[in-house]
Amino acid sequence: MEQGEPRLRKKSWRRRYICIGVLGVLVLIVVIAVVVGLVLRNNTQQLKGTFIDRCKKFNVSDCQKVWDAFEQAYVGRDPCEVPMEAYDPFIAAAPFEPACNRMMFWSKTKDVVHEFTAKSDCFVTLEDTVLGAVADGLTWCGKKGSSETFTTDCPGWVDCVNNPVRSFWKRVSAAFADAACGNVTAMLNGSITTPFSSQSIFGSIELKRFNSTRMESLNVVMVTQKNPVANCTNASLKMLKAELDNGIQYYCKEVSEAQLKECSNNPQITCGACW
Repeated sequence: MEQGEPRLRKKSWRRRYICIGVLGVLVLIVVIAVVVGLVLRNNTQQLKGTFIDRCKKFNVSDCQKVWDAFEQAYVGRDPCEVPMEAYDPFIAAAPFEPACNRMMFWSKTKDVVHEFTAKSDCFVTLEDTVLGAVADGLTWCGKKGSSETFTTDCPGWVDCVNNPVRSFWKRVSAAFADAACGNVTAMLNGSITTPFSSQSIFGSIELKRFNSTRMESLNVVMVTQKNPVANCTNASLKMLKAELDNGIQYYCKEVSEAQLKECSNNPQITCGACW
C-alpha cells in the first residue's frame, strides 16, 4: 500500500459524509416546505369551507361568488393596509334585505344580545344576517405578494387600524346601519361606567349612519345586573342622543339581564313586551 492511500481514503469518506449531510438538509427543507404548504392550504380550505357553509344557510344562490368578493379584499395585500372600502365588492355580492322594526344593534353586550335573539325571531343582529354570519369569530389575512389566505400570524384588532378583520366589521356594520329602518333597538351595557363610547363601532360607524328618512326611533335597552353601574341617565347617553340624526326619536329603558333571559325562554311573551 502506498504511503498516501489512507489519507486519500479519509478525504473520500469526509466528502461522502458532507454530501450525505447536504442531501439530508435539502430533503428536510423540502419536507418542511411541503408541510407548510399543506398547512396553509388546509387553513385556507377550512376558512373557505366554514364561510361557504354559513353562506348557504341563507339560501344564497352563488356563495362562491360571495367568497371570491370577500377574498379579493385582502389577498396579496399588506395585512395592515386593507381599508374598509376594500370590502365594497363583498357588500355588493352578499344579498341582504333590511328587517324594518326588527334590527338590533349592540355595544359591549354581544353574548347577552345573541343569547336573546337566538331564542326569538323578534330581532335581527348583524351576525344574524349573511353579512356578519359568514365571518363571525374567524381570523384571516393575506400577505403582500402572496395569493394565499392566512389564519395565523395575522395582525390583531388593535395592532393596526386597517387590518382585514377590523376593516371587514367596520364595513359590514356600515351596511347594516345604512339599512336601519322603522323602530330600531340598541342593547348597551349597564355594568360599565360608559355604556356608550364614540370610539366603538356602534358610536363611530353605525350611529353616524342612522338616517331619519328611514328610521323613526332608536330604542336603547340598558342591560343591567344586580348592582348596575350605569342607567338611562348616564352622561354618555347624552352624547349618544346629541349625535343622533334630527328627526329620530330617542327612548331608553333599563332591563335586567335576568328579565331578558326569562323573556327569551317564554314563547308566550310578544315582541317588545320585555321592555
